[in-house]
Amino acid sequence: MQAEYVIIGSGSAGSAIAYRLGAAGKRVVVIEQGGSDIGPFIQMPAALSYPMNMGLYDWGFQSEPEPFLGGRRLATPRGKVVGGSSSINGMVYVRGHAKDFDTWEAMGAQGWSYADVLPYFQRMEHWHGADDAGGDAGFRGANGPLHISRGPRSNPLFDAFITAGQQAGYPVTQDYNGAQQEGFGAMEATIYKGQRWSAANAYLKPALKAGNVTLVRGFARRVVIEAGRAVGVEIERGGAIEVIRADAEVIVAASSINSPKILMLSGIGDAAHLSEMGIPVVADRPGVGANLQDHLEIYMQFQAKKPITLYKYWNLWGKALIGAQWLFTGKGLGASNQFESCGFIRSKAGVEYPDIQYHFLPIAVRYDGKVAAGGHGFQVHTGPMRSASRGAVTLRSADPKDAPKILFNYMSQPSDWEDFRTAIRLTREIFAQPAMAEHVKAEIQPGMDLQSDEALDAFLKEHVESAYHPCGTCRMGRADDPMAVVDPECRVIGVEGLRVADSSIFPQVTNGNLNGPSIMTGEKAADHILGRRLAKSNLEPVLNPNWRTRQR
Repeated sequence: MQAEYVIIGSGSAGSAIAYRLGAAGKRVVVIEQGGSDIGPFIQMPAALSYPMNMGLYDWGFQSEPEPFLGGRRLATPRGKVVGGSSSINGMVYVRGHAKDFDTWEAMGAQGWSYADVLPYFQRMEHWHGADDAGGDAGFRGANGPLHISRGPRSNPLFDAFITAGQQAGYPVTQDYNGAQQEGFGAMEATIYKGQRWSAANAYLKPALKAGNVTLVRGFARRVVIEAGRAVGVEIERGGAIEVIRADAEVIVAASSINSPKILMLSGIGDAAHLSEMGIPVVADRPGVGANLQDHLEIYMQFQAKKPITLYKYWNLWGKALIGAQWLFTGKGLGASNQFESCGFIRSKAGVEYPDIQYHFLPIAVRYDGKVAAGGHGFQVHTGPMRSASRGAVTLRSADPKDAPKILFNYMSQPSDWEDFRTAIRLTREIFAQPAMAEHVKAEIQPGMDLQSDEALDAFLKEHVESAYHPCGTCRMGRADDPMAVVDPECRVIGVEGLRVADSSIFPQVTNGNLNGPSIMTGEKAADHILGRRLAKSNLEPVLNPNWRTRQR
């Protein structure tokens, strides 16, 4: 089998690339190891905790014992299903802050400033926020494949959280994905007509239907490189190994964990590490697998004074009712991911743009489905967004079936601890405001008895969790940067006919959830492949004018 372009991975970026290349008349093969995304566990938004805990849909990665977290291994879910991680994520849609992309360009990703990427966010979006009160329509897209909506916020706790933020002195933002990210407001999600609107639903399925794109189910073992040029992908399917040839290019879009693994197995990476694994070196790129970043978060949980939380549905009968209503009508609680309000704030004066994020949830529950003791409760997910800690993805062996070693070095910098303590204390202040105080019976965790730096640090060491935003392991930069893996055209440095396009190329993690920036990366990479470019935007983001001297 052969095509003009062979893409490894049907996730957020891979599906977008396939869609755009197919629409341009190119013959494309997409390789995906995972199976079908059909079924309520994936398509029902409220069921989001299930697929990321199911081996059927998740690669099941874990970090190595994290030295600064007492040797804990943290889960690192990555989608092993059509649609990739966009089929198992929390569906929260955040573009990232404008300054994130300006930082990318300053780090060597020329042409990836906010002015450059905003047109791609606009092209990909079909934004329904204009139906809500407020929003920045001029900054948003109206005709793209990716439907983005806001929940009804019918539970009074959602608006109480926004009001409490305002009472604490923070702004209200009508659209954190528009001109002004900073503040409290409605959260957006990739949900359309009550269904998860994954990259598969938005991009891949229409591309397959149009006819130029073919999906091949198989396990990608390595990129085949001949005379310094990528010519195909070696896959295993049906117990046999075969090569799918690429007449033009191979594009690796297999996630920030699997993309560096595939490159290393193909002979692209740190020469010493590859030699240790017995892999012939094709291109000595020590940055492959390095620069691993993530967002950590904690769940600050509170007991509720009133029985208005989702806890009343957290039983077999309640879940059955929600599921039945969704199956027959596509509506009700099952049609929401329940993350319907949020906040982005700055931790202190002198921080130019938000570095703490909030996801509010009207039940006290973990991603693994375990509810907090004490019945009715609610929680906010919070944590710093720009940790200085860096880790790496490396090979365990030369066997493609072996999972890679993943070491984040979480909390390895003193600033990580300081920033998390600040986030906890600022959050307590917000929940003490009248709008939330009338609902708070007690703080479940960390618990108000934990006040000192030492007590909070001990809690953090035991309770921080990944927000599932790994990135940076095939960093984009200048071609003369020894730690860069791809140039600003997404081309692998030192190998012809090979690109990487997914969250692994991010020079630095963006503010918030990574699904939106990953899809944008696929959209923009497709234009680089096709030799075209959208014109820069001249829209300017809104920054707090007093950021140098005030925290809010």
